[in-house]
Amino acid sequence: MDLLKAEIARKRKQLENTNVLDKEKKFFKRGDLMAKQEEEYWKKNKKQEHVTEVEDKPSTSKAEDEDPNVINLSRNEVVRRLRERDEPTRLFGETDADSYHRLRRIEILQPEINKGFRNDFKEAMDQLDQQYLDELVQAQGDNVQNKAGDIKVEDDGTTLEDIMKLAEGMGKDDKDLDHEVILKYVKFLLKVWAEVLNERPSQEKRSTKGKLLSATHSQTKTYLKPLLRKLKKRNVATDILEHLKLIVGFLLDRNYVKANDAYLQMAIGNAPWPIGVTMVGIHARTGREKIYAQHVAHVLNDETQRKYIQGLKRLMTLCQRQYPTDPSRCVEYNA
Repeated sequence: MDLLKAEIARKRKQLENTNVLDKEKKFFKRGDLMAKQEEEYWKKNKKQEHVTEVEDKPSTSKAEDEDPNVINLSRNEVVRRLRERDEPTRLFGETDADSYHRLRRIEILQPEINKGFRNDFKEAMDQLDQQYLDELVQAQGDNVQNKAGDIKVEDDGTTLEDIMKLAEGMGKDDKDLDHEVILKYVKFLLKVWAEVLNERPSQEKRSTKGKLLSATHSQTKTYLKPLLRKLKKRNVATDILEHLKLIVGFLLDRNYVKANDAYLQMAIGNAPWPIGVTMVGIHARTGREKIYAQHVAHVLNDETQRKYIQGLKRLMTLCQRQYPTDPSRCVEYNA
């Protein structure tokens, strides 16, 4: 009973402090009481927020310059970046500022998302179109149409005869010479390809088919950069170097059938399990010891190897087209 009286006294004192109950009235509305309580709540919280702002103000000097309400990107750019990351462009009830801050939060937490799934061919096409427009703007005079659409040719003065002389000593346990011959031959084929594309008429260069061929050359050059870098540093893997020596040797001999066989041996291999599976069950199977590391398909090792092996195949096709030989030594010969 004493507890009940104490609770009643506490409630009565609380009502007197809120000034809800007038002296003239003996009753009050619950809505008035809730309004008074809400008003006191907001007064108390605003004081606390003001105290925290004063405390944080000297330590956050950059916060004055970076206003959270300022959007540094356009709406189209925000939408493009969100779509690149497979994120919704706008959530329910979200404003442009909210979507911008959500993008910034995602970029900070996951900066390199979807980096390996870019469309390299589309990127090469976009670079080609931009290069074509830049050349049209910068070029002046009557030779505008001849300059636009050309591919930059990197010529170090090496000829096919020089490479064939160097190749005579290839395969004799001189890895530096092997690396040098392969490097020069790959660069020579890229130069020949660029010269062939530049010899086309300007109308063909600007056509859709011409842009696709130029973009393929640009993409192949990008794919082969890791291989060229390894050849310069003389650190190509031994098993891949052996296959490259065979491929280059057969290409110089214009035996494209054997060069294609060596390429398939490097890309796919002849292992029973090209992906590299050595154990398919609990018990060991007959012939499991025949699966060696050098028989694993290099094209499936990683994305970088897949790209430069694919670029090497394009150079082999170009070599057969530019340096024809007997039909019996060609792959898919077309008279």
